Amino acid sequence: MTTLRGPVRWLIGVPAAAAVLLFALPLFGILLRMPWSRLGEQLMSPAVHDAMRLSLLSSCSALALAVALGLPLAIWLASGRSALRTVARIIVMLPIVLPPVVGGIALLLAFGRAGIVGSWLDSTFGVTLPFSTAGATLAATYIGMPFFVLAVEAGLRAFDRRYLAAAATLGAGPVRRFVTVTLPMIRPSLQAGALLCWARALGEFCATQTFAGNLQGSTRTLPLACGVAMESDPELAIVLSLILSSVSIVVLFLLRQRWLAPR
Repeated sequence: MTTLRGPVRWLIGVPAAAAVLLFALPLFGILLRMPWSRLGEQLMSPAVHDAMRLSLLSSCSALALAVALGLPLAIWLASGRSALRTVARIIVMLPIVLPPVVGGIALLLAFGRAGIVGSWLDSTFGVTLPFSTAGATLAATYIGMPFFVLAVEAGLRAFDRRYLAAAATLGAGPVRRFVTVTLPMIRPSLQAGALLCWARALGEFCATQTFAGNLQGSTRTLPLACGVAMESDPELAIVLSLILSSVSIVVLFLLRQRWLAPR
């Protein structure tokens, strides 16, 4: 793109600066109102420890489920074009655009005690997902896994399959080709998808609250604890907001090469 000069520079620069400020000012607000003198005290509180533990547990478990289920799904979606794949892709990507509270209601109707699958789980195995840590993990997986699938499928579709053909001529079997050729070649997509999935699972709020509830020590993750603190302890809410904002900034920094790669 050519360098902007003259009046065009101002016509582009002024609204661009206003757009940056729109996103930067809320972050400055958190930093300016941060109770720095009480930061250590707030971070050491049992409520914060419980929320951090649950957030890490549910988000890491969600990432593990996303990799275990999402990688085979992405491979299948990228292996061809068909009406069935199109329908499956729409269903899988729906949580990205669906209001999270609707996702929570849908999870409740499917996996609740009276849900399509939940009633069978309850009557057969005595397993109840709502209002449990497992339910929080399921909600985080439902919201986060589409990002992993989307990134990995894009990497697989951009992958040059001539490398697989070359490996096959050298005697490598399907499993060896996948492990030694495909996975290393799509590693950037795997890393990006994993980071996005984990970050989205860590920050999930509405679906978790609707499906798993907001129980301290059981389902109250960092975002839920932040919402509760906003009503009773605004300083704690600011501290938790800083934690979540910092994690998001780190994730975006790690992903910067995905959109800043030289062309």
